[in-house]
Amino acid sequence: MSFLEDRRLLVKIAYMYYEEGATQSEIAKTFGFSRSLISKYLTKAKELGVVEIIIHEDEDHPFMGLEAKIERKYDLKEVICVPSGNDSAKSRLGAAAAKYLLRVIKDGKTIGFSSGTTLNEVAKAMPQTTNYSQLLTVPLVGGMGDEQVDIHANSIVARIAEKLNARYKLLHAPVLVDSKEAKDVIINLGVIKNTLDIGRAVDIAVVGIGGTPEHSTMVKSYLDHGNDKGINYNEIVGDICYNFIDSHGKAPSNSWNDRVVALEVNKLKDIPHVIGIASGSNKVKAIQSALNGELLNVLITDEETALALLKS
Repeated sequence: MSFLEDRRLLVKIAYMYYEEGATQSEIAKTFGFSRSLISKYLTKAKELGVVEIIIHEDEDHPFMGLEAKIERKYDLKEVICVPSGNDSAKSRLGAAAAKYLLRVIKDGKTIGFSSGTTLNEVAKAMPQTTNYSQLLTVPLVGGMGDEQVDIHANSIVARIAEKLNARYKLLHAPVLVDSKEAKDVIINLGVIKNTLDIGRAVDIAVVGIGGTPEHSTMVKSYLDHGNDKGINYNEIVGDICYNFIDSHGKAPSNSWNDRVVALEVNKLKDIPHVIGIASGSNKVKAIQSALNGELLNVLITDEETALALLKS
């Protein structure tokens, strides 16, 4: 009988490792074995049922199974679900996103942010820290004016940078201009071009996802004052970085997309780490199109939206 078939020895080693908290090196020294052999014993103990590992997720992490299914279906790095509920859904998303960012960001990197009410909650939830003096935050979309200042990208990146003791750049441009020609002039102005170029090369992008135009307060306010001719609303399922997208996650050519000052949809694919934050029944199609278009690799959403994404 080989050592690995000695069940008494398997139980003893497993007990020392899992119950007494001994390291594999300490156990190896006790029995005069190599550390690699102890590792094989522990693996064998699980294979034979000597050790059964149970993860108690019900209270601490009730959505792990749901998250794993979404990750597999859409080939995502990670999915984070929060409880559903209309009262404070966006604040829960913001808190989850802030916690996730603190886990993945590293000093010296560059993070881009779009705008909106959900990303405003990320800025509000971000705790004060002094660890990231070489981190740079940058807007991915334009946004100027006196209304809803808190949800503009410039405000969001500045507040997050202040809480992280980081640096930030501002994008001194509106989210929408009067014509394609005006946009071409504005995006090639020195300071604006520089900020947009930095946005295209960020290490991490944090973006909200909007539903169809009638559900977006900011989009509606611009459409009411702009020229919306030439827009086929039937093909639009939502927006990302204020670019209208279709069911394939692509930005169709129309009078809105021609005039919006923001990171281009196809450039999201060049960014290594893209975090989408959104929830709600009116956004399911938009989120799914962004996932199918491979515009995101991390999704932060709520339980009801995640379940809908599984069914659709």
